[in-house]
Amino acid sequence: MAQRPPHHPSPSRPTDADRASFVSRRTVAAVRAALMTGLVLGGAFSALPAAQAQTAAAAPEARQYNIPAGTLEHALNAFAAASGVEFSADAKLLQGKTSKGLAGSYTVDAGFAELLGGQSLTASRQPNGSYTLNQVLPQHSQANTTTLATVKVSSSAPFSNDPIETYAGGQVARGARLGILGNVDMMDTPFSVTAYTAQTIVDQQSATVSEVLRNDPSVRMTTSDGHNAENITIRGFDVNSSELALNGVYGMLPGAHVPTEFLDRVEVFRGPAAMLSGIAPSGSVGGVINLVPKRATDEPLTRLTTSYTSDSLLGTAADVSRRFGEEKRLGIRVNSSLKYGNSTLEDQTKRENFQSIGMDYRGNGWKVEMDAYSAHQNQANGSPLMVSFSSLGHVTEAPDPTKNALRGTFATQHTEGAMLRGEAQLTDHISAYAGFGQARYTYDGYLNGTRVIVLDDSGKASAATYNQGGYTHGTTGEIGLRGNFTTGIVSHQTVLSANAQQTTTGAASVATSASYTTNLYDPISNPNLAASHGAVVRSADNRYNSLSLSDTLGFYGDLVQLTLGAREQSVRQRMASPKYDKDALTPFLGVVVKPWGPHVSLYANYIEGLSPGVTVGSTYANYGETLAPYKTRQAETGVKWDAGKITNSLALFRIEKPSTISVANTSGLPTLAVDGEQRNRGVEWNVMGQLTPQWRILGGAAYTQGKQVRASTASNDGKKAAGVPEWTVNLGTELDTPWLLQGLSFNARMIYTDAQYLDAANTLEIPSWTRWDAGVKYDTRVAGKPLVLRLAMENLMDEHYWSGRFNDGYATVGAGRTLKLSATVDF
Repeated sequence: MAQRPPHHPSPSRPTDADRASFVSRRTVAAVRAALMTGLVLGGAFSALPAAQAQTAAAAPEARQYNIPAGTLEHALNAFAAASGVEFSADAKLLQGKTSKGLAGSYTVDAGFAELLGGQSLTASRQPNGSYTLNQVLPQHSQANTTTLATVKVSSSAPFSNDPIETYAGGQVARGARLGILGNVDMMDTPFSVTAYTAQTIVDQQSATVSEVLRNDPSVRMTTSDGHNAENITIRGFDVNSSELALNGVYGMLPGAHVPTEFLDRVEVFRGPAAMLSGIAPSGSVGGVINLVPKRATDEPLTRLTTSYTSDSLLGTAADVSRRFGEEKRLGIRVNSSLKYGNSTLEDQTKRENFQSIGMDYRGNGWKVEMDAYSAHQNQANGSPLMVSFSSLGHVTEAPDPTKNALRGTFATQHTEGAMLRGEAQLTDHISAYAGFGQARYTYDGYLNGTRVIVLDDSGKASAATYNQGGYTHGTTGEIGLRGNFTTGIVSHQTVLSANAQQTTTGAASVATSASYTTNLYDPISNPNLAASHGAVVRSADNRYNSLSLSDTLGFYGDLVQLTLGAREQSVRQRMASPKYDKDALTPFLGVVVKPWGPHVSLYANYIEGLSPGVTVGSTYANYGETLAPYKTRQAETGVKWDAGKITNSLALFRIEKPSTISVANTSGLPTLAVDGEQRNRGVEWNVMGQLTPQWRILGGAAYTQGKQVRASTASNDGKKAAGVPEWTVNLGTELDTPWLLQGLSFNARMIYTDAQYLDAANTLEIPSWTRWDAGVKYDTRVAGKPLVLRLAMENLMDEHYWSGRFNDGYATVGAGRTLKLSATVDF
């Protein structure tokens, strides 16, 4: 796994006692500000009861729905969950009936009427607000009607992690998981979030999570395309490939790139999230990528996909889903895939083998879920490069990305993981949840150090290879209570949660080859290979425990929502010398206001990220001191507009991340302290949905100013932050063309990244780049079976470009033209 050398952020120039007092004052001030905001909002909106009463007396509200065709039972189930009503029916009335689905703006009554049209059925509203299914009989037979016993078919989603419905167009969901807050609709969250659906993943033929994230303007890669690890930045700050979350929990995923075959959603939370999700294992603060596994559908599914990726990487995948029992309470979903062949890198071969199983059982007021997987990833005879220009002093042209400069190297990675989670409704207003998981990741080979150092404009470069091995074992557990109640006219959604995570790592002494000379543009075919690495020994035992409390207060029918919360996080590094044992409190404040109804949300938040402090090295006067955990702080405000079938959002944010500086002493060695800062400020626009029933759009643009404040080198103070391009744009579109051929659609995507610096001194700059992707999909039937054919060409113009920054002075290489083909058939 390609990881950067440790970033050394730490406390400020004053003494430890002053620093602790300062942090305490900052925390108390933040909590006071949160409480004062709550009081101010309560007073400011005390004049709204008349407006609330007027809203309550108004006609039933219509909202947008996008319920797919299928069985009538499934359609009613989806509609009841989406509209938030209880619904019951005699199961016999639904047997053998199908539905054409529902798309458009409807009240609850009108939606049921549309779904039940022509079925001789009707949904009757009961005094308690629930709905019951009844059969419409001819006049002459109503006298002999016998009332059938009802069996509950569906209800409003009672559990925190029940999936949120997809939005118009099917490319994204209406909301995402917000850590301990559970799944929240996008119009009710005081954050910028996007949840990409399984439909987007398969239609774009995205093999890994990083390929899904190519739709997001706030995300950029920091390792070269095709590398064994896929590190990213969100809003200009790092998120390592090992720090993705599964069902909101860190440390449970493959240690390198994550396959997509078993995923239902890829959710992007932009900005620090320590209060919501806890501390990330390596302290990343750019945001959270949460992955949601697939669940068994009500309808049986047996799906087979075959694929081809240039140069000759062949794949096959199976997706099998079943529910069992008369009420379909038990669900099992199995995914399996195998890929083998040559990549676009000359003579490199890859073999990937993945299996997963997801099970769930739906009880009366409770449910249990289990996920387990095994992932094997092997690459042989080569690796993509990261390229240093620190010695040369300027950047040269990007090389042909198919050139293989590391022939003979290999990397093998194996991960196994399993998670168990349960949730139960204890009373009408209180539910409890608990979860436990473990994952085991091992690696061997030339994973890191896949780089060359350019020496002159001809591409002459020096290099060495690095052979290593190691493991990461993760164990996590969580338990919590959720409550909903009212105090006067204010509703409350309260969550109390405890989380514990242990990460143990082992590593071998890295074997390094003799240095050799090669060429960036015409690499040698026989680089020096390092000898076998040493024995793997345990190197770290880190434990992260936390307790969090949050409350979302709703005023005036949730037209105003205020969320307050805090997490007390402890960080224990048992193998550090000396041992590391620190605690920190991270607060959170979020506000959502809907001044013109549910279709427009104004929001704001203050939230913090948390990273473990570093241990000071021997070149400083405070050698051996372990600095306190440091906090990254974000303030954000924005607006979201849901026009029914298309949503636009605009966010303004400011993120401040501490960094270490060297403080000179009058005599002797300097002191290392946290008194520097990287400050990113920006504006983001995101768009999703469908402009017409045949025309979908997805993407956005971001403008980000990254600045060094109180830099460790005085001459860098005020300069641009390295690796933060000012403008980034990702815009994709898909168009159905039934006038040409039924089932035929075309898609295209443009990705633009502005120029950016590779170093803090702002002397090494890589130019801007633009990439175009295009594809076609044909949905038909063969022998009565649904068949979908897909073709995509990525980097259509075969541009050679530096895609981003890996580390100080290092550039990453963008992928060349790549052809993807697939065929999917349902049996």
